[in-house]
This record gives sequence, C-alpha cells and structure tokens, in this order.
Amino acid sequence: MKALTWQGPRDVRVENVPDPKLEADTDAIIRVTSSGLCGSDLHLYEVLAPFLEPGDILGHEPMGVVEETGSAVTDIAPGDRVVVPFNISCGHCWMCERRLFAQCETTQVREQGSGAALFGYTKLYGSVPGAQAEYLRVPQAQFGPIKVPEGPPDEQFVYLSDVLPTAWQAVEYADVPKGGTVAVFGLGPIGQMAARIALHHGFRAIGVDRVPERLNMAERHGVRTIDAAQQDDVAAAVRELTDGRGADSVIDAVGMEAHGSPVAELGQKVVGVLPDAVAEPLMAKAGVDRLAALYQCIDSVRRAGTISISGVYGGMADPMPMLTLFDKGVRVAMGQAHVKRWIPDLLPLVGHESDPLGVRDLTTHHLPLDEAPTAYDIFQRKADGSIKILLEP
Repeated sequence: MKALTWQGPRDVRVENVPDPKLEADTDAIIRVTSSGLCGSDLHLYEVLAPFLEPGDILGHEPMGVVEETGSAVTDIAPGDRVVVPFNISCGHCWMCERRLFAQCETTQVREQGSGAALFGYTKLYGSVPGAQAEYLRVPQAQFGPIKVPEGPPDEQFVYLSDVLPTAWQAVEYADVPKGGTVAVFGLGPIGQMAARIALHHGFRAIGVDRVPERLNMAERHGVRTIDAAQQDDVAAAVRELTDGRGADSVIDAVGMEAHGSPVAELGQKVVGVLPDAVAEPLMAKAGVDRLAALYQCIDSVRRAGTISISGVYGGMADPMPMLTLFDKGVRVAMGQAHVKRWIPDLLPLVGHESDPLGVRDLTTHHLPLDEAPTAYDIFQRKADGSIKILLEP
C-alpha cells in the first residue's frame, strides 16, 4: 500500500510499504477514505524529530471502511463506515472505566512514561503506524472505532477522530461560567471548533490569531476576533473587551510552536539537527517550547479564572510564571482528549442536517495522498489559505 513516511526533519515521502495485517483478535483493518493533517503532525515534521525513525508512518485522524476484524471484535463488521479515535484505548481498564481514555492502562507506553498509545506519533506514544495511508491496523477495535452512517461526506464525520473531541474537552475544561467569556488563542482547526462549541453552549467567544484566513473563518461563525499581528499588547485588547478584568476562561489552542518566541524557536531548530542520541535526552529534560501564546493566555485570563490547554507541549523544564499564576488564583487544566467520552455529546450534533457546529466549513483543502508532502509544506507555512487539510488515498 501507499503511506506517508517520515524520513527526516521537513522530509516526508509517500512510499510503498507492506499492507497491515491482523496481529491480535482485538484488531481491525480499515480502508482509509480520509485522514486529516493536524497541527500536532507539524510537531513531528520538525520539532519532535529525535523520537522518530525513518519510515515511520504518520497520521492520526482517520475514517474509512472496515475490511477485516479479529474474532473479539463484535461491534463493527466488514463494510461498516467508521471513524477511528486518535488515541488507542481498551474501554475496560481502571482508567477507561472512569472515562479517562487518553490514560488507558492497557495501551500506556510505560517505557516512555506516557499515556495511551497514539496512532502515528513517535516512540513516545508507542510507534503505532499511522493513518495517512491506504490501510490502517486498528488495535483495540473491540472498543475504539465509532460507527457512522452512510451518505454524508467524510468531512462531516472525520473530525470526530480528534478535532471535535479535543475542542469539546477544551471548552469543558475551561469551566466557563454561565453567560461568561472565553478567549481562544490560536484559530487553527481546534481553536475554530472550540470557539464554535463555546458559542453553541451560550458563551461569548473571543478568538486570537494573526492569520487573516483564520480570523475571517472565525468571524463568519460569530466569533469576536483580535488580530495579534495588529496588537502590541494582546492581553490588553482582551481586557478591553471584558470590562478590564480579562476573560473568565482562556483556551490555549497553539502549543509548542507559538509565534513570537525567537529564542525557543532557535532551540527547537538546534535540537532538530542534533544526533538522536544527543537530542532525545536533551528534549526529555529541557525547556524547548515556544511559550509566547501561553504567557499571553496567563496575562489575559481574569483573576480566579481558568486556563484550558489543548495545544501540545513537549518540554520538561519550561519556565512558568508561577508567582503570577498563584497570585491570580488561576486554575489550569490540560491533556490529551478522552475522545470517546465526548462522542455521545458530539455525534448527534455532527449528524444533524442543520450542521450546528459548522463542521462542513472547516476543510480548506482536499488533496490526494500522493500530494501529502505538499500538504505538509503549505500547512507548515500557513500558505494558500490552508486551515484544515484532508488527505484522500
């Protein structure tokens, strides 16, 4: 089959690789029909290179058609249309029983001290072959895959794999008070949907970004926006819109590659070209994240407010303004999305013909898998109006 493989920093290639096969009675094989390109994939494109090996298959946002199932898989069958959550969880361990699926004890990558295994996301998360491919082996398929109806286009359902549950959790973790205001930093796919979900809940949403296409998309869904490229002090702009206090809640949907962190950006680039034997332990202990957006979040939240972090960070010793966090009484919540926890809330909305969350207005590019290297390039550069790209084998 064809699959997108990582070969080095900023070097991804579509190659022929062996077809996946069932390896356990809880496995399934799906024929991928769409697979999203995620901001987290861009971290692999360059920053997290020390944890990848040439030939690793990328991608973690798939949907497709079931081709084959193991004997223990009874809820789905060949021919079913399914969405596959990005994290791999068993559904029956101590963590899963508490709906903490991103911490599944059956698939935890204990040798790396990490939570549940993820598709296509380095040895930190199990080195499980990813979904930007023609076929995908799905471990723990007795629980993970989400069956969806035939008919509507993939883009109506594919975001149940990651974008929508991550955005929904970000809003839940933000603990916005009734009638309150949430500021969303970063209007990529997660930020776009978090802002729309906040509006759906009856909250006021302020979106912060510097990319015109992202700002325009948010505005047409009713989000009040702040163009960070035109502001000397973004937090002051947020306070101006919130009676001088700051937002009740703030969502960081940016993560480790925030614009405006030149020293950390240089550090990431240096680590990216070091030999893995040197770079890997350095990243495991150093502060290598670009934290400008997170600092703005801390400055923008009101006293006794909440910061919800959905952007991915990778540093182990990042400098944090603990005095400010403590003095303001800020609560912080974060973590990988517990995908299947939020599906009962999301599936009726996504499947409704009125499209209340506007999921049909998120994809900006449909590209064939063969053009995946181009997709990574334009997405990394935020070129050609790219906000969300779907790869189609």
